[in-house]
Amino acid sequence: MKEMKRDKARRGYTFILGIIVLALLMLVSIAGAAPYAYITNIGNNSVSVIDTETDTIKDEVNVGSYPIGVAVTPDGSKVYVANSDLINVSPIDTVSIIDTATNTVIATVPVESHPYGVAVSPDGKKVYVTYRDQYITNVSVIDTSTNKVTATIPVGFIAALLAVTPDGKKVYVANDDGNDNENIVSIIDTATYKVTRIKVGNSPFGVAVSSDGKKVYVTNSRDDTVSIIDTTTNTAINTVKVGDAPCHIAINPAGTKVYVINHGSDDISIIDTATNTVTDTLNVGMNPSGVSFTPDGKKVYVANTESDTVSVINAATNTVTTDVYVGYEYAPVAAGQFIGPVPASFPVLPIANFVTNVTEGDALLTVQFTDLSSNATSVNWDFGDKSNSTEINSVHEYSDPGIYTVNLTASNENGINLKSATITVTEKTLIPVTAFSASPTSGKTPLKVAFVDKSAGSPTKWK
Repeated sequence: MKEMKRDKARRGYTFILGIIVLALLMLVSIAGAAPYAYITNIGNNSVSVIDTETDTIKDEVNVGSYPIGVAVTPDGSKVYVANSDLINVSPIDTVSIIDTATNTVIATVPVESHPYGVAVSPDGKKVYVTYRDQYITNVSVIDTSTNKVTATIPVGFIAALLAVTPDGKKVYVANDDGNDNENIVSIIDTATYKVTRIKVGNSPFGVAVSSDGKKVYVTNSRDDTVSIIDTTTNTAINTVKVGDAPCHIAINPAGTKVYVINHGSDDISIIDTATNTVTDTLNVGMNPSGVSFTPDGKKVYVANTESDTVSVINAATNTVTTDVYVGYEYAPVAAGQFIGPVPASFPVLPIANFVTNVTEGDALLTVQFTDLSSNATSVNWDFGDKSNSTEINSVHEYSDPGIYTVNLTASNENGINLKSATITVTEKTLIPVTAFSASPTSGKTPLKVAFVDKSAGSPTKWK
C-alpha cells in the first residue's frame, strides 16, 4: 500500500512527554443516549471519544504505543484497540480493551509484533487481529471471556484490515503481499479455521462486508480500485475505479452506499452499490484514514491523520458538516469499525432543546418558548432578565430594550443538560401622526381661529 503517506518527520516520530493534552470543559451530562466514535490517535497513544449527538470530545483514553486498529463490540460495551508500534521493533505488542461505561482500559492482551487490524465477531465472543509484520503470517484469535489468544491462523504476509460476516461464519482478510505477491484476500472459515484465497487487485488493504453478507468490498491501494466479491461463490465479480491510494472503506447499513477513503488524494469516493459506479467525490482532511457510519446510517465519520481532525459527514447530502479537532499532532487513524451501538447499561441522559416564535423585536416583546427537550422529567427557564419559569412551554414578556441570554436546563435522574439562545429587544420607534383641532371652523372675515396641536408619536419638530 501507499502506506500512511506521512512525512518522514512523522515516520521517525519519537513521542515527547508533555505533548499538549486536549482540555475541554464539559457540561454535566453533555449528551443523551447517542453512540460514540472511538478514534485511535497514533501521535499521543490515546483514543478520543466523540459524542456523535453533539460532535464534541467526551473523553480521552490512554492506551498502548501507536494505536491504529479499533473495533467496538456489537453490544457497544467494549472497544478493542490494536497497539501497533510500527516505528519501534518490539518483540511483543498488545491489544487494549476499553470499558465504554467508564472509558478506562480494563485489560491488556499480549499479542505478536505490530498488530494492525482488529474485528469482533457478531456474538462478541471472539476478536480477530492482523499484523503488519513481514515475518508474521497469522491472524490471532482472542477469546473475549478470558482475554487470551486461543488460536493463530496462517493467512499470508503483510495482512492489513479484516471484516467478519454478519453470521460470523467467515472472516475476510486483506493481504497486500500474499502468497508470492499474488495480492489476495484470505477467507477464514471460523468453525474450522480453514483458509481459502481470492485474487484481487494490487495491494489489497481495506475490507468491508455488506449488512446482508452477500458482498465484500476490498480497496486495492496500488491500482486505485475497489474489488467486489460475491460471498456465495467467493469470486471477484467487479472492479470499480476510485481515487488515489484507497485504504479504508465502509458500507452504510442499508447497503446502498460504499464510502472509500482515498488516502493519497485526500477525498472520498462514494460508490452506488446498485450500479457499482462512483456517484460522488467528497473532499475531507489531509491523509484521511478510518471511516465509519453511525448505526442509523445518517452520519459518517472520517479520521484525517495529517489534519488532526475527524470530519463529520451528512450521509443524505454527502456534505461535511463539521470537523472535530482532536489535538495537536494527535494524528488520528481509527482503522476499523470505530462506532458502535449504545450499550443498554448506559444511562439515558436529557438533551435540552427549544425554539421561539421570534428572536428579536421592539419592547414590549412577547416571546413564546416551546420546549423540544428529550428524556427530560423537568425543565427550568432562565429568561435572562432575572425571571424564571418551570412550565414546559412558557410565554414571557420583555419590557426593556437589551440582549437577553435565555437558558433552558433539562433534567432527569441521571443528570442535566443546558441549551442557550439570545433574544434581542429594541426600543420601539414611534412614528409621529399629525393631528390638530381648529375653533371656530367657519365665520366672517376677519376670522380669528385657535389651533390646538393633537399630534401623537412624540414629534420633535413642527412646521
